[in-house]
Amino acid sequence: MSASQAISTSKSGIDTSIANRLQSALAVCFGLMIVGFVGFSHIDVLHNAAHDSRHANAFPCH
Repeated sequence: MSASQAISTSKSGIDTSIANRLQSALAVCFGLMIVGFVGFSHIDVLHNAAHDSRHANAFPCH
């Protein structure tokens, strides 16, 4: 393996790590926004769906 291949491989590993962390952080933020919107929604259908999902996953909601 030449030096340029080793450098490009390690650089792409760093970029992949940063990309994975960014995607994970965005997924968590998006999930929290959805839970916050649906969980506190005044639309009964949305609120009841979130309520039933929490109970189905054994997550306390009361």
